[in-house]
Amino acid sequence: MIFQDAAAFQASSFTPRVCVIGSGPAGLSVALKLAAAKVPCVVLEAGADEWTEDAQDAYRGDVIGDHYFDLDVTRLRYFGGSSNHWAGWCRVLDAHDFEPKAYVEHTGWPIGRGDIEPFLDETRDVLDLAPFQADRAISSEFRWFEMQKSHPVRFREKYAPLLAESRMIALVLNTQVDELVGDGAAVTAARIRSRGAEAGELVAPYFVVATGGLENSRLLLWSNERSNGGVVPHARALGRYWMEHPMFEVGMGFVTDTDTMRFDAEGDAFFTPSAEAMAAREVLNFHVQVESMPYHGIKKYIAGTACMAPESTQWVAETLGLRLTCASRLHMAWEQPPREHNRVSLSTTERDAAGIPRIELHWRKDDLDRRTMLEGIRMFGETFARNDLGRIRISDWVRDGGDWPDDMEIAGNHHMGGTRMGENRATSVVDANCKVHGMANLYVAGSSVFATSGQCTPTTSLTALALRLGDHLGRVVVAGPSKA
Repeated sequence: MIFQDAAAFQASSFTPRVCVIGSGPAGLSVALKLAAAKVPCVVLEAGADEWTEDAQDAYRGDVIGDHYFDLDVTRLRYFGGSSNHWAGWCRVLDAHDFEPKAYVEHTGWPIGRGDIEPFLDETRDVLDLAPFQADRAISSEFRWFEMQKSHPVRFREKYAPLLAESRMIALVLNTQVDELVGDGAAVTAARIRSRGAEAGELVAPYFVVATGGLENSRLLLWSNERSNGGVVPHARALGRYWMEHPMFEVGMGFVTDTDTMRFDAEGDAFFTPSAEAMAAREVLNFHVQVESMPYHGIKKYIAGTACMAPESTQWVAETLGLRLTCASRLHMAWEQPPREHNRVSLSTTERDAAGIPRIELHWRKDDLDRRTMLEGIRMFGETFARNDLGRIRISDWVRDGGDWPDDMEIAGNHHMGGTRMGENRATSVVDANCKVHGMANLYVAGSSVFATSGQCTPTTSLTALALRLGDHLGRVVVAGPSKA
């Protein structure tokens, strides 16, 4: 069932067991699993069926720290959420991404890769993915991996027909949750607004916050402030440990072994280090994207390199013509360390049309970001040369510690952390089942629960986690609260 506003939903007499807030990949994945378990749920979507300027305005906010995207551009507020501009790049977190790193504080999850493995087949069905190709080692330090570039699934387009016919899922558009009401042990209601006007309270036995990697923190921070700590009773970490994937072009290179590189249809190849290699250099996880350039660009690159790297130029001159060679650009993306000071907070001066404080995103890269980038690309260059795959030249700004450029990719539009998963209530917000610490009926879905981010795009992993949450919550509702 799809309703255009709260009034139409209230007139239907549909009685949900679970209220899911948000209709993006996380929220709808939870709802699909609940429906499969015959658990009726309502999905509240603040936006409409299409993008509107008024709905999107609520996403404006300020960034304090490093250069970043405008917050009302980096995500979308309508049916399907940010899947509506998702690029479709997919990869699942590796097993070692869930493990603590002895040299980085606050790393490690309370679950492992094995806990999401049972949901990966369903994840591929949700995201229309083929099975991933197996990784392939190119050295003891690096392996090639498949970054699957799927046809991007727009959740609105894919699931609107199913939702329209569903008897178990009620999607309510143009209806936002202004705040959750809690008593320090459970959420008792959600105060909602529909088509710009207050629409009373919605009561359900269980609530799932799935509004995205920035809005999850915002809604919970505001609700907690309004209820004097009644929604997140252990709130020290709420909004904190926020992470992105910094992304920059870091160099150029020549490839002489295209068979080992295994370029995909778009001319890209992706490589990531082993856990042992990361530990040896005390860096975080990262990947190098080798982007092939047209063959005719090689001569120009040789001329530009000759005066700065004569040894490399001599090697290229001797190699050209003997083997198939192509020039390439090198891009890097890496996980950030979970830092308490990188956080989502509420503005003390700016509010949206509903009177809710806008977001202030505090975000800075630090020395470990810089070390991961520089040592990572050095390590990749050494592997490249040692295995005779080619030669690379690191960009001056990377090698010399120059300012972070603001005219490159900057980051991945990947919003992670803020309601992170963990066992320690001082450094996490939700437990291994995505339930808010100390609350009987409040759960969080999406990449905001990531304890660490790995090097890969988050959509595949967050979908698997959301399906796992939906499976768990479905069993809890059927069995009763004692199983929560």
